[in-house]
Amino acid sequence: MPFPEKSAVDALKAQWTDKLVRVKPDARPDLKRFEGRVGRVVTVNYGGRAVVDFADGGWYDVADFATVLEEVTDPAERKKYDSTANSAQKVPTRQG
Repeated sequence: MPFPEKSAVDALKAQWTDKLVRVKPDARPDLKRFEGRVGRVVTVNYGGRAVVDFADGGWYDVADFATVLEEVTDPAERKKYDSTANSAQKVPTRQG
């Protein structure tokens, strides 16, 4: 698979970075474990994949993310994302 153009990735970064997202129902079998969970797009890498933090201590790169992720706009749903539950903090609360 060829890498996307830098300008295309930069546009995707500007559009998707820091968006709260969820996996669309029945999008892909490998993403089924994230259904119903709210995550945050950390960035889009130069391979064209979204790096998503589902607040479980790991980051996941999701290929073809524009078709399998949807932005969370409902304020009640947005509160499901806990930004303190991840390990990507200057001083994480969960250590050890």
